[in-house]
Amino acid sequence: MGVVAGPAPVASGPAADVESPWRRVASEFVRSRLAVAGLALLAIAVVLALAAPWISPQNPYDLAQLDVMDSKLPPGSAASSTSRTYWLGTDDQGRDMLSGILYGLRISLTVGVTSTVIALAIGLALGLTAAYFGGWADAAIMRLADIQLSFPSILIALILLAILGQGVDKIIVALVTVQWAYYARTVRSAAMVERQKEYVEAARALALSRMRIVLRHLLPNCLPPLIVVATVQVAHAISLEATLSFLGLGLPITEPSLGLLIANGYQYLLSGKYWISFYPGVALLLTIVAINLVADQLRDILNPRLRK
Repeated sequence: MGVVAGPAPVASGPAADVESPWRRVASEFVRSRLAVAGLALLAIAVVLALAAPWISPQNPYDLAQLDVMDSKLPPGSAASSTSRTYWLGTDDQGRDMLSGILYGLRISLTVGVTSTVIALAIGLALGLTAAYFGGWADAAIMRLADIQLSFPSILIALILLAILGQGVDKIIVALVTVQWAYYARTVRSAAMVERQKEYVEAARALALSRMRIVLRHLLPNCLPPLIVVATVQVAHAISLEATLSFLGLGLPITEPSLGLLIANGYQYLLSGKYWISFYPGVALLLTIVAINLVADQLRDILNPRLRK
């Protein structure tokens, strides 16, 4: 009976050890009102973006729904041919600004999250490879990352989009190219520290495979800094996509993102038609601020030395 009952505490111990850090992160996260407000604002943005096809008054991608006679109408104006009310006004093409913002938010979040996830996967694989195997693999990967990081992100993205052209897939490729090096360097730094610790040496002494050591021992201990970097990079990717679209190299006019909506109204600011750029700019600002508030709190929790 003793032999059978003995393993029970051992089995329950690791489960508690795995769950307790996440409980600690959640409990400390809710203590910050700014972080909770940022998370709530971000959740609202995500819900609005996902529900855009069902709650938007107009499909801004459908040219048949646009009426030139309704172009540049101020907020609260009524449509000329329907009973619709443009609560946030219209742009120079007669596009409903509220619908454009909802769909633009959908595109911006999709581009930001997708590019971050892909870049994270690439940087994670390359960083772990460089840290664990070292030698020529470490030198080649880090020199490639140094070359990529020596150039401004916006410059690399501009060159790639000038070659690839416009489109959501093209801008995701450009953003992945400018982001992967951040993750590779972060993972390598964390993995190099973990590689010298006793539990990794013990795993080697037990003749565990390299893949198992990397995935079961190094990877879990590299996740905390990666979570912070990934959260910040989502905001950076969204702002970079908005900048590229504002410059006319990101997305085509038929797929309005927040940056493209801001660009559409830039030339009308001095004529008093502020709403064409103002409301998309506010939506972009609130989204980036919400993500940064969440990232700041995660940074303080996962790295106590940075706490204020």
